[in-house]
Order: sequence, then structure tokens, then C-alpha cells
Amino acid sequence: MTKVDELSIFFPFYNEEKNIEAVVEEALPVAKKLAKKWEIIMVDDGSKDKTAAVAKKLLKLDPNLRFVQNVPNKGYGGALKAGLEAAKYDLVIFADGDRQFKFSEAEKLIAKVNGVDMVIGYRKKRNDHPVRHMLMMLLKIWDYLFFGFHFKDIDCGFKLFTRKALNALLPLSSDGAMITTEILAKAKKAHLKIAQVEVNHYPRTFGESTGGNIRVIVRAVRESFQLWKQLNYGKPA
Repeated sequence: MTKVDELSIFFPFYNEEKNIEAVVEEALPVAKKLAKKWEIIMVDDGSKDKTAAVAKKLLKLDPNLRFVQNVPNKGYGGALKAGLEAAKYDLVIFADGDRQFKFSEAEKLIAKVNGVDMVIGYRKKRNDHPVRHMLMMLLKIWDYLFFGFHFKDIDCGFKLFTRKALNALLPLSSDGAMITTEILAKAKKAHLKIAQVEVNHYPRTFGESTGGNIRVIVRAVRESFQLWKQLNYGKPA
């Protein structure tokens, strides 16, 4: 595969002290293989464990590693916004920092970027609690009814953006789980071209997912109504 000229990579982390080192060490050789110029941004979303401390130690591994921190915790959307806003190169890719994806599959997304503005992953087999599967199906229905789009896997945490796409999408408003809906709804409104790529998904070994938390769900519903108002009436979310 021919290397791309520039690539920003970031990973959102929240209480991932047992995962962050493995995630970064796996990503380093991939970044060197895929891009001539690259950076890896570790985004700590106000973790309560030692995630930030581990990240700061990892900075010594390579000068292309960067650290960004949200204080206090803002939520999944807040972490993605921090990574997207910090990224300096023309291609920007992120994967969730819970080790449920193999970052080596980033090559699949980059291979599809020619002629499109975004490439989004969809999980071949989702390895999550059944509640998460149910929430995903409800999200698909919700987003189709409210925003008029349908994708195979809306909240897959493996996505690639061109700078053109980011210029159309930023700034983003959602700090919670509706960030992926906001991204795709704004992309639809801006007529961005989106490709979908199958990726593997693995069971979580360490740490806990917050996606099924009732407070996260309530926040997502509230943010979706705010987003609908913003897109249809120009009111701030």
C-alpha cells in the first residue's frame, strides 16, 4: 500500500489504564506503515484512574505522540471533539481506545478514501452485551425517523475523515453518545460522500463500557432533540 502524505490518529480514553499502553504500542508501527507524516493523539476524557499518568509516560516512546485532556470528564462526544479539533493533518482517523478494534485494520479505511469524504466502519460481529445490541437497533430506527439516514453501524468507533469533511462538520455540539448521530446527520446535510467498510470487533478484556448507562441514554435522547432543532431551525444545540 502506498503511504498517504499525512495522517492524524487519535484514541479517546476514559478509565482505560489497562488498555492505553497496548493501544498505543499497536498503533505506532501501523502509523509508520501508513503515512509519511503522522501523529497519534491520546485523548483522556477526565479519567478517574491512572489513564492520564500512563499516557504522559508513553509520550517518551515517540515525538509524534501527543496528549490531550478534558478536565473534567465531558463524555464520549467531548472526547471525540477534542481529538478532531486537535488533529492537524489532512486525513484524520480514530478508533475507540478499549481494544475492541485492531488498529491494523485502519488500512482498510484508508484504501477506500479516494473519491469520498468519510469512511466509516461497520462491525462484522458486534461483541457487546445484548443491551448494547438492542440500543443500536433503536438508534438506527431513531436516526432514520428523525434525521432520514441509514447506515449499517451508526455508532461504530472506527471512522476516517478528510479535511473537507471536518471543515463541513466542525464545530460539533454533542458531548455525549449522540456525537455519531450528529456527525452523520451533518454529513448528510452537507452532501458528503461516505463509504462503509467492514471491520472486526473483539470482546472487551479490561475496563467497563458506559454506553448502556441510563444517564448516558437520557443525555443522548436530550441531545438528539437539540440536534434536530439545530439542523431544522438553526437553533444552537
